[in-house]
Amino acid sequence: MIDRLALLKDTQRQVKALEKDLKAQVSELAEVGERLREEYDRAFKVGRTAATWSAWLGERVTQAAVAWVLGTVFVRFCEDNGLIGDPFLAGPTTVRLTLAEERTEEFYRRNPNKTARDWLLTAFGEIAAVPVGAALFDERHNALFQIPLSHDAAKDLITFWRRRTETGTLIHDFTDDTWDTRFLGDLYQDLSEDIRKKYALLQTPEFVEEFILDLTLTPAIEEFGYDVVKVIDPTCGSGHFLLGAFRRLLSEWEKNAPDRDIFERISLALDAVHGVDINPYATAIARFRLVIEALRASALGSLTAAGGYIFPLHVATGDALIKHRQLDLFGEVQDELADFSYATENLVDHPDILQQGRYHAVVGNPPYITVKDKTLNELYRELYSACSGKYALSVPFAQRFFELAKLADSEGSAAGFVGQITANSFMKREFGKKLIEEFYRDQVELTYVIDTSGAYIPGHGTPTIILCGRRNDSRRKDLVRTVLGIRGEPSVPEDASGGRVWQAICAQLDRPGSDSDWVSVVDLNREYFSRPPWSLGGGGAVDLQKIIESSSGLRLRSAIASAGITAVTGEDDLYILPRGHAARRLRIENTRPLVSGVSIRDYALADLDDSIWPYRDDFTPSGLDEIGGISTLLSMYRAAISGRKRFGVPMLLKGMRWYEWQEIYPEKLKVPHSICFAFVATHNYFVLDGGGKVFKQSAPVIKFPAGASEGDYLRFLGVLNSSTACFWLKQVSHDKGIRGEGGGFTSDDWERFYEFTGTKLQEFPLPGEFPLDLARELDGLGQRVIAVGPAAVAAKGVPTRGRLE
Repeated sequence: MIDRLALLKDTQRQVKALEKDLKAQVSELAEVGERLREEYDRAFKVGRTAATWSAWLGERVTQAAVAWVLGTVFVRFCEDNGLIGDPFLAGPTTVRLTLAEERTEEFYRRNPNKTARDWLLTAFGEIAAVPVGAALFDERHNALFQIPLSHDAAKDLITFWRRRTETGTLIHDFTDDTWDTRFLGDLYQDLSEDIRKKYALLQTPEFVEEFILDLTLTPAIEEFGYDVVKVIDPTCGSGHFLLGAFRRLLSEWEKNAPDRDIFERISLALDAVHGVDINPYATAIARFRLVIEALRASALGSLTAAGGYIFPLHVATGDALIKHRQLDLFGEVQDELADFSYATENLVDHPDILQQGRYHAVVGNPPYITVKDKTLNELYRELYSACSGKYALSVPFAQRFFELAKLADSEGSAAGFVGQITANSFMKREFGKKLIEEFYRDQVELTYVIDTSGAYIPGHGTPTIILCGRRNDSRRKDLVRTVLGIRGEPSVPEDASGGRVWQAICAQLDRPGSDSDWVSVVDLNREYFSRPPWSLGGGGAVDLQKIIESSSGLRLRSAIASAGITAVTGEDDLYILPRGHAARRLRIENTRPLVSGVSIRDYALADLDDSIWPYRDDFTPSGLDEIGGISTLLSMYRAAISGRKRFGVPMLLKGMRWYEWQEIYPEKLKVPHSICFAFVATHNYFVLDGGGKVFKQSAPVIKFPAGASEGDYLRFLGVLNSSTACFWLKQVSHDKGIRGEGGGFTSDDWERFYEFTGTKLQEFPLPGEFPLDLARELDGLGQRVIAVGPAAVAAKGVPTRGRLE
C-alpha cells in the first residue's frame, strides 16, 4: 500500500542528492557539459530563454534528477503489481526482494565491467522493450538520458528502494489492486520546490476535472459523435484531464461498438486524447498513467501480456504557447524559434498536435503566474494579441485554448467546446482589459462563467473561475449561464468535492434564478461580459452595483486632478528606517515620515516609518554636500543602488542621480493636502493628510485641483469611507484572497483582501449630496484617537502613570 506522504518526503530527499551528483557529472564529463552548453547557447540565441547559463543548467539538472527518481518509481510500481516479470529493484514480499537482490548480483557477475547505473538502465529497458511501454523510456527525449548518474549515486538509489522496516517489510510498497496512479500527481507537483514555483505546478482535483468535462467533452460527443471527437489539454500536467477524457471515450466505444476487439476500442479512445506540457517529467507521468489505465481497461495483468500491441499515446513535451510566426510571402524566412526544441521536447514527433482549429474539446488548468523570463514574456506578448501590461499566463493560454478549438464554418459545421479553471485576476485588473474587450467579446461565445473563488479546491490558493465557451459562430446565444458567489466555504471540508459551496454550484447550475446561502445562478446578457470589470457577486450584488452606477452620471475622475502613487524607493531596506532613534544613530537629518498601506486605518495614520529624503524643499535632488549622513550611508551601497531602473531604463541613463529614489512625482507632493488610501486591504481605508509626508506605493494618494480647500477634501473623504463605497470597490477590485496571499475560501469576509487601484477608483459614482459634517467629525475623532494612543504619549516623554491615564 502506498504511503503518499512518506513517499513524497523520501523521494524529495533523493532528488536533492541526485542533483548534487548530476551537477558534478556535468563538470566531470566533458561531452555532457559541452552538449548542454551548446543547447543553451542556441536557446538563448533564438529567444527561447533569457536565463543565465547557471540558472538554465540548474533547471536541467533538476529535471534529470526527477527523471531518474520517477524512472525507478515506474519500475517499482510495475514490479510490485506484477506488470513486469522478475523484479529489478525490490518487491512487496521477502521472496521478491531477495530475488531482486540475487538478480542484481548475477548481473554483476555476468557483466564485470558494468555497474549499478547499468542495472537501472536494464530495468528501464525491460519496460521500453515492450511495445506498450516503449514511449515511457524514450532515449531521444527522456531527461534521465541527458545526464548520466554516477555509479555510486545509482547504487545509493537502488539501496534506497530496498530499505526495510524493523519487521523486515519494505518501507515503500506500491501494491495496489486498483492500479491507482494518482499518487504520481503528488510527486509531479512537489518533487522539486524550485520547479513547482517556476511552472506553477498544480494538480486539478478529479471532481473539478469531471465537472469541466461534463460541460465540454460530453456535449462535444453528443454534437460531433464519439467516433469523431478529438480532445486536448495544452497544459496537461500529470494527466488528470487526459485520463478522464480517455475513460469517457472508451465508455462510449464500449457502449456503441461492443463487438469490436477490446484493444481496438482502447486504441480508438486513446487516439482521440492529446496532451502537451512544458515540463518533461509531467508528460512522463501522464504517459505512464495512460499506459497503466489502458492495461487495466484491457484486463491484461502485465505489460508483456499485451504482446506486440502498441498504444497510441499523443502526449508531447514542449511549450504549447509557441507557434510559427508569420513568414514572408514566399516562406523564405526561417522561423528559428519554432524550429528549435530542447532535447527533452518531442513536439516534432507529434507535428499536428498543436494545429489550430483541430479539436472538438479543449480543456485544462493553465498556470496563473507571471512569466519572469523577459524573452519569453515578450515572445508571448508578440504571439497573443490579448496580452497586455503585466499579464499573467492565464491570458495567452485563454487565447490559445480557443484557437485550438474547431472553428464553425459557413457550411454549418459547429464550433469546438472549451473549458478551463483559471485565476480570476483578469476580471478586474488592467492586464485583463484586452482579453475581455477584444478577445472574449469579438471571438468567443461564452457559455458558462462560474465563480469558484469561494469553493474549497485543494492546492488552489488563488481565487479561481471556471470559464466555458465556444469559438465564435453565427449561433451566438444572448445569455451566459453565470454562477455568482455569495459566501465562501465556512471551513475545510473532509472531502473537498462535498464542500457546501461546490455542492451548491453543482446543484444549482441547471436552475437559473436559484439562490442559496452560497451562490446565485442567473442568465446574464453576454453584453455584460464585453467590458471589464466583471463582478460576480451573488445575492443581488450585481443588481445593486447597477443601481449605484446608474444613480449618478458623475464619476470621481471628473472631480480630482490625479490618483496614484507618489514615490518608489527601489530599495526599501535601505531607504526606510524604523521611526525614532534610527536616523539619529546614523546621523541622518534629512528624513520624512513615510506612509505605507498598513499605516492607513480608520481615518488616521499610525505607526509611520522614517524615510531617507535626499531632496530639497522644492523636490529637486540635494547635493551630496547637503545631505551629510545620507551620503555616508548610501555611498556604501552605491554600486547596488546605481543599477536601479525606472520603467526598464537605468536611472543614470535618465539623467537621475545615483542616490535618488527610483520614482518620485513632485507635483503630487507639492500640494499639502492629500487623501491617501491602502492599496491592499480588507476594506476601504481613506485618510486625509495635511502634508509633510511621503507615500509608499502601497499608499496611493488622491489629489484635487489647485485651490481645493480642506473642506473639499473632507467632503470626498466621507463618501470614500462609506459602506456604499466599500461595496462598490469590492465588486470592481481584484480579490487577492485570504491575507492577500490567495486562498479561495473563508467564513469571514473581514479576512479577504482586495487590491484597490487608482484606475478603478476614478470610476466611482458620486452621490448628489456629501456628508461633510459627519466626515469632519469622524476625521477629528480619528486624529484624537491617535493623539492619545500609547505611542503618541510615549513620544512626548517618559510614559508615567499619570500621563498614560
